[in-house]
Amino acid sequence: MTASTTTMRASVLHPDLSITLEALPVPELAADEVLVQVGAVGVCGSDVHYWKHGRIGDFVVETDLILGHELGGRIAAVGTDVDESRIGQRVAVEPQRSCRVCEYCKSGRYNLCPSMEFYATPPIDGAFCEYVTIQADFAHPIPDEVSDAAAAMLEPLSVGIAAARKANLQPGQSVFIAGAGPIGIIQAQVARAFGAARIIVSDPAAPRRELALRFGATQVVDPMTTDITTAGYNVDAFIDAAGVAPAVVSGMYTVKPGGSVVLVGMGADEIALPIPLIQNYELNVTGIFRYTDTWPLGIHLVASGAVDLDALVTSSYGLDEAPTALDRAGAPQELKVVVRPGE
Repeated sequence: MTASTTTMRASVLHPDLSITLEALPVPELAADEVLVQVGAVGVCGSDVHYWKHGRIGDFVVETDLILGHELGGRIAAVGTDVDESRIGQRVAVEPQRSCRVCEYCKSGRYNLCPSMEFYATPPIDGAFCEYVTIQADFAHPIPDEVSDAAAAMLEPLSVGIAAARKANLQPGQSVFIAGAGPIGIIQAQVARAFGAARIIVSDPAAPRRELALRFGATQVVDPMTTDITTAGYNVDAFIDAAGVAPAVVSGMYTVKPGGSVVLVGMGADEIALPIPLIQNYELNVTGIFRYTDTWPLGIHLVASGAVDLDALVTSSYGLDEAPTALDRAGAPQELKVVVRPGE
């Protein structure tokens, strides 16, 4: 099926790192896909990085690219293998396409699929546009209690859920979170929803520490004035949401023997780690790469009020204001910037 219109507006990043608003064809539907009219797109740090630097690691903006991978909207059309009753349904989009036949997909670890296509990762387009396509089962239905903006932020919420699961965080346990940016604040909310009794968040910025207390932290720490390595926090898990080498290393010293270390933040390619500490304490050190099967729980947490995503939105912009949105997303006073293609 096709949408009622054949063209759409899209904010396009060019290889010279300029951004223009263009009219592009509405993407064509495969049989197992739905066409989603985008209601809101969260601006992620990766979007800002592509805009400023034209690459993240091996992924390089060599051709025109549409940014944005955090999105929610409404199904406008469906492919031939999808029930037409889904047209009009509000959804949160899990922005990835896996092959579904490799060993990782078959074992449930589809985030590791070597053929994965992820939104806004060159050369795959994202959602700074009016319409996107996605496999129907990755367009997750949302209730009225979940706004379009919250639907978009289910993507970073999924990162937080994946990290909490990796840490095996249990009710009554304790966690130390480095970084009180959007991911760190969401991580604190997830820890609270998982039943953590003690949630410590570190960040050098006082306003961010205040936000952390508002959104789930039981204690905040200024790493510039506190020696985290000797403070004796003795937590069950450390989750790094900062990606800063000193935060990663010092955070490991907060964990009790047998505890977990989960690396979420993206920072330097190489960090010198305290190997004797890891060995002597038998720390379980792991990274996470995106997520699997997190959207149903995320939707429940938001709809029930256990996690508040709408309160994280500090600014909203239209498609024609994408450069401003990307610029503002890096400002200290902003927490979460949203692009609304319908405005």
